[in-house]
Parts: sequence; C-alpha cells; structure tokens
Amino acid sequence: MHRGGKTSQRPLSSQISFCYSSVTKAGNLEPVPQRFEEFFTMNSSDPHTSPTSKEESRLSEVAQLGVNMLEEATTRSQRLLHRFRPAPSAHDRERDPSDWRWLRRPAVLGFIALIAIAVGGSFSNSPFKLNMAGTWPFGVPTSNTALTDHENETVLMLGLLLVYGGLVLLLRVWIQLGKALKNRPGVPISHLSGILALWVIPMMVVAPLFSRDVFSYAAQGEMVSHHINPYMYGPFTLGSGPFVNPVDPLWGNTPSPYGPLFSIIDGFLSTVSFHQATATVMALRLLELAAVILLAYCIPKLARSFHRDPGEAFVLAVLNPIVVLTLIGGAHNDALMVALLVAGLTAARLKHPVWGVVLCALAAAVKAPAALGILYIGWEWLGAGVPVRQRLRPIAISGLISAAVLSALTMISGLGFGWVGNLLTPGTVKSWAAPATGIGMALTGFAHAIGIGVGQSGVLAVTRMIGLILAVVAGIWLLKESDRIGELNAIGLTLLLFVVLGPVVQPWYLTWGLILLAPVAEGRIRTVLITLSVISPFVGLPGGRTLVLQIVHADPIELAIALVALLLFVVAPLGRWTSIGNLEDQELINAS
Repeated sequence: MHRGGKTSQRPLSSQISFCYSSVTKAGNLEPVPQRFEEFFTMNSSDPHTSPTSKEESRLSEVAQLGVNMLEEATTRSQRLLHRFRPAPSAHDRERDPSDWRWLRRPAVLGFIALIAIAVGGSFSNSPFKLNMAGTWPFGVPTSNTALTDHENETVLMLGLLLVYGGLVLLLRVWIQLGKALKNRPGVPISHLSGILALWVIPMMVVAPLFSRDVFSYAAQGEMVSHHINPYMYGPFTLGSGPFVNPVDPLWGNTPSPYGPLFSIIDGFLSTVSFHQATATVMALRLLELAAVILLAYCIPKLARSFHRDPGEAFVLAVLNPIVVLTLIGGAHNDALMVALLVAGLTAARLKHPVWGVVLCALAAAVKAPAALGILYIGWEWLGAGVPVRQRLRPIAISGLISAAVLSALTMISGLGFGWVGNLLTPGTVKSWAAPATGIGMALTGFAHAIGIGVGQSGVLAVTRMIGLILAVVAGIWLLKESDRIGELNAIGLTLLLFVVLGPVVQPWYLTWGLILLAPVAEGRIRTVLITLSVISPFVGLPGGRTLVLQIVHADPIELAIALVALLLFVVAPLGRWTSIGNLEDQELINAS
C-alpha cells in the first residue's frame, strides 16, 4: 500500500503475531474473514518491493494457508464434539431458569392422582357419587351387578383408598408446584394451560362426584323447558322419571335459588339435549368447563394488573384441587358465577368499569353473592384515596346498571323475581362444618341434656343471624380498608367470611373467595388459601365415615395392604423438581 509515496509493509513478526491471533480466534469460532482480507491486501504484489519483501510475502501466504487449515479443522472438530456431547441432565434442566420441561413431571403426577380418584369413584358401590342405574354410562349399578359380601367390601375398600390416596397425591403435587413457581416466576401460561387440559380429562369422563346438585340443575332445566316456574315449585313437580329420580329428596320440593341467567341457560341445555337426563347433565358439566376456561383466561390478566406473577396465580386459582374436583368433577354452577365475577373485576382493572359491572351483574344472575363485585367496582371507580362521599355516585351508577341487566334477564326468562326470596334455601342443610349451624346444634343438645326444652329451629335462627351480622360488619370494615389491604384481598376475605359464618359450608362455596385471593396472595393470606384448599376436601367430601367403618371391620391382611398402599400416596417421592421450591436452591437458580 502506498502512503505519501512510500511503501508501508508490516514486518514478518507482526504478521506471525497476527496469524497466532487468528488461530486462537478460530479455535473459538470467531469470524475472521475480514482480517484475512486485510492480510491479502497487506501482501499484494508491488513492482517496487525488494526481494526480501517478496520472501516475506511468500512466508505470509504459507502462514495464511496454515490459518485456513487450522480454522477448518477446529470448526469440524467442535461440531463433532458437539454432536456427541451428552444432553443436560434432568436436574440441570430444573436449575435452568429458561427450561420449563420439568413441568411435565407434576403434570403427569397430578394426572395419575386424578385417574386414581376417577377410578375409585367409578366403582358401582362408591360413596363419592350417586349409585343409581341410568344416571351415567358407566360406574353405576346395573341389573347384572351381583357381588358377594366379601367382594363388595374389597371393592369398596379399594375405591376409598384410590380416592383418598389420589386426593393426597394431588394436594402434594399442587403445593409443591405452587412453591416452585413462587421461587421461579415467569412460566409461560401456555405450559400451565396444558397441565389444566390434562388434569380435567378424568373429571370430564367420570360420573358427577361428591355431590348430587347437578341432577337438581338438570331437573330445574327440564322444568324451565316445559314452562314450569322453578322459583315456585321443586323438581318433584315433574313426577317421576330420569330427571327426578336422581334428585336429592332434601331438594325435591325446594324452589330454585339460582338467578335468571342460569335458569335460561339451564332450560336451553335441556332443550338442546332433547330432554335426555344424562345428556343434560353432560351439557351442564361442559358449561362449567367453559367457565373454568374463562377463569383461566382472566386470572393471569388480573394478576398482571396488580404486578404479580400470573403463573403462580394460575396454579393457586385454576389448578387448585377444589376447582378441578368440585367445579368440574361436581359440575357446580359456582364455576360460572366465579368466572363471570373474575371477568368483571378484570375488565374494571383494565379501565372498563361499565363492562365490569355488566359482567358482575351476569355473575349475580347466576348466584347472588357475586353482587359484591358490583359494589367494589363502584367503590374503586374513581381510584384509591377518594373520600366516601365522592364514591357514592359511582356506586349508584353501578347499582343502576346491574339493576337494568338483572331486570332484562328476568323479563327474558319470564320467571319473575322469585329467586330473590329463595336465597336462604341452602340453609335447609344442617352441617357441623358451618360454625353458625354447629354451635346452634351443640347449644340445643346441651340445653336438652340439662333439661331445658328449646326448639332447634329457634336456636339455629339465632346463631345463624349472629353469624350473618358478624359477616356484614366485617365486610363493611374490609370495604372501608380496601385501599390499605387491597381490593382483591378485601373482596376475597369478605366472600370467605360470608361462607364460613353462613348457615352451610360446602367446599365449592370456598372457591368464591379463594380464587379471588389467588392473584395477590402472599404471606398469611397465601397460608390461609393453601390451608383451606387442603382441609376442605377432607371435611366436605363424603366417604370418610364409610372409610372408618371399613377399617374397623376389615380383614387384618387386607387392612395392612391397604395401609401400605395409602402410605405410598403420602410418602412416595415426587422427584427432584420439588427442590425448586426450596429457598436454598433458589440461590443456585439465580446464579445460573
């Protein structure tokens, strides 16, 4: 190269140093073509160069050829080594924050647990479902069912162990999955949606579990399709038949407490099912599945609006065992109510308060407790820190919108407002699980024991009223403190208080508050959510008394085998993926 009339040529030592640098970079697969181009330019032929310069050029060409050969050999050797390099171990993948393949393990374990529950609940003598011929395509008694007493006891014991063992395994998987995602946020929701799709399969196949309410829904839908008002008459008005026979006698003559939207949908499903009882029950379960899918869509959005991890919220709310077992497995209409309520609150958080009120009104047209969402949207309409007096107008607007929605649905249904007067219908059930009812029954028994003659109905009316007053007072306080404790915390806790202090406590009632707490749950609230989710299935699900009786009267050998099998569900290792939930492992994850 000519600069200022003089020839500029790098010395040979500089070229050799350059060659060494090129070889080193070739070993690391760094691109060097531009530097080779510079090398050729530097050694281009020139008529004014001396013989020594020509010798150096030849040496440079030889060096450049060596560099090319070394670069190609290094590249090929590294490709060959990469091909035979061992794949990362499962434990390494679990520690890799960008690798979510470890989620397959809890997904499969949860699926196995739900399969066990479904199989155990499908035996023809299972106490976890209605055992009546013709109520489901399989798993119910038939005219050909004939087991000896010993075979019957063995099958019953096996079914009880499968259901309770599967429930224990499912709860363990769910708790560990929640811990793992709490310490490793950012999981793609599509992965968790896949787990939900896998887990619901057994619950969609098995007969309705843990409750007969869905058969009451079907009978009420049949009444609506025949223009019989379910707010005035009970299902037994239909006489006898496949719609009436499965209905619990407790509700046979009880009018419906459900709102006009659910009655409209209920009657429509009965019609499109061609008035076939089993097809109507299946359609109702599909309705609740659609509601859970809506819930799965809204929960991540609601969590993001509060700057929380949507994956953890999804696990705590949508993959919650109570949701899978009771809202889908039991086909309770609480799924539709909660899904519309969450959709309304999500719309309000995304700056669409009018649509939020409409959706909450639709939820209240399924079950009345969802009206609490209407109140909170009005309360938070102008934002936090607003004086109470300024909140009154948005609350009034929310009330007017919801009243218009409910009135329109009532007119469309043609059934009137009778459902409002039937809201206390669930109080017909007397359960020790409800503190207000349990205390009333205990006081009545104690009074009778000491010779005081009091009626149980009168005592229950007093204790239940006290429970309702306490729930209302606590709800008002939570509303006033919602800016401090959080909107969702206030709504969720209020709904839980109305359930716990109400006349009857059912596991599916608890989903009202637990699902709303899930997107913002932390600290004590998270502990309460998990504790209630773990305890409520064992408190509310049937079969416990039957299990105790079977254990007392079982053959010792069968009992030993059954206890070992149950122990496996309790202590069987779930895999190393559970270490992701440990705080000491989190340090390694963050360092990777």
